[in-house]
Amino acid sequence: MSNENTGESRVTEINSVNDQYNVVSEGKAKVLMPKDNEVFYNPIQQFNRDMSIQAINSWRLVYNEEKLAKLKRKNPEAVLPEKDGKIKIMEALAASGLRSLRYAKEIDGVDYILANDLSEEAVDSIKRNAEYNSIPEILLKTNQGDAIDVLYAHRPPEKQFDVIDLDPYGSAAPFIDAAVQAVKSGGLLCVTCTDMAVLASNNHPETSYAKYGGVALRTEFCHELGLRLLIHALQSSATRYQRYIVPLLSCSIDFYIRVFIRVFDSPKKAKDAVVDTGLVFYCNGCSSFYTQPFGARTLTGNKNLKYSAAHGPVVGTNCLACKTKLTIGGPCWISSIQDHGFASSMYEAVKTDPSRFFTNKRMMGMLKVISEEQDVPFHYTLSELCSAVKATCPPILKITSAILNLGFKVSTAHSCMSSLKTNAPNEIIWDIMRAYVNSIGKSAKIVENSVPYHILSVPPRSDIDFSIHPEANPDSRKIKLVRFQLNPEKNWGPKSRHRAPKRKM
Repeated sequence: MSNENTGESRVTEINSVNDQYNVVSEGKAKVLMPKDNEVFYNPIQQFNRDMSIQAINSWRLVYNEEKLAKLKRKNPEAVLPEKDGKIKIMEALAASGLRSLRYAKEIDGVDYILANDLSEEAVDSIKRNAEYNSIPEILLKTNQGDAIDVLYAHRPPEKQFDVIDLDPYGSAAPFIDAAVQAVKSGGLLCVTCTDMAVLASNNHPETSYAKYGGVALRTEFCHELGLRLLIHALQSSATRYQRYIVPLLSCSIDFYIRVFIRVFDSPKKAKDAVVDTGLVFYCNGCSSFYTQPFGARTLTGNKNLKYSAAHGPVVGTNCLACKTKLTIGGPCWISSIQDHGFASSMYEAVKTDPSRFFTNKRMMGMLKVISEEQDVPFHYTLSELCSAVKATCPPILKITSAILNLGFKVSTAHSCMSSLKTNAPNEIIWDIMRAYVNSIGKSAKIVENSVPYHILSVPPRSDIDFSIHPEANPDSRKIKLVRFQLNPEKNWGPKSRHRAPKRKM
């Protein structure tokens, strides 16, 4: 099946071996899948696995450069010993082992991979598939056990993993506390959550708070808020152990979110969590939003950092633009969620070897958009802005140009089409929308004390310029990458939870 919207073709090779198994080919791995157990393999997750392989390979280069730089500070002639350049990976919930198989074959410099699963059937499958792929046990080790127990058992520094991959069915929340302790300082956590009904809506505020320590909202930026809630949960856990996190890549993909986070030891930098965490106030009337950090950080005269409670609130109970009551979301991570340099390095690696990944076009599109994305909390959408002032939608380049012409920055968000992600404050955005409405004429259907009435009752500033700015058209659009993904194929969502078949007596 092909899909021109995503730039991908579903041509996963599936051949019958015998009456019991099919062979599924993905990347450099071939996996024996039971014919009576179709939920064991979800081809839509190939993009997740492709991205993870490149992310780990790109992170490993940085990781080893840091190790070498540390050695060279003591001895400029030092070289990194081979054993120190190898990484240990744990896949905590391995299922069939396809991800671990691909990691063994497609990630450079692996010492060994521990593929763990609670299911005896899954562990048998991993062993069978490792043998089928001629992967030695010294490279791909298996373990049957509860993932939380196994992670906690690897808390001592000498037992920690360089990379831990959490890709559960549903929420990763139960595994976070153990995972942030079992990864080495400077190591990488790769975390997936598929419970988007909790993370990206306000249907279950009590559940999102119980799992992630923050309340989700139903907004146009709900997927970004889901990412920030997950990162907040990771940081909250890490801080308890005097560790801090650095997000490298945070992705909203299809029906799930995926983050790549580095974890470091530092009691001093762990204190920054109070500045990096905060609340979001959202207006359901006009889509304005405001963020409130919990703490402030200042540099004292002797160059030490001093932390204090933040002043607030940043806004009252009602929206400044349209007078609608505000809804509170969070606490969530309000600092950086993307490392643009890391995203660009991944993009260049994928671009250099276009035949390496089946989902190459989609990877390039997402990575390029992320590398362009303004790293500020949350975004607007053009449709929301125009709806709030009862106006037809102009070309998005017209609005982005107006923002750029005022000296602010703007981009799209990878998580939402027709989004506007900018460092311009709310009042600037509404001044631009007021000027736009003045240029086309106000709707006759606006009633007194309505949302558009309150917004348009304020005159716009006089220096709004809608002339097309030379930077309004991003490189990702100029080179015609697949920037936003539509449904990859029919019935593309998460499959049912795997259940082991009943054993014959």
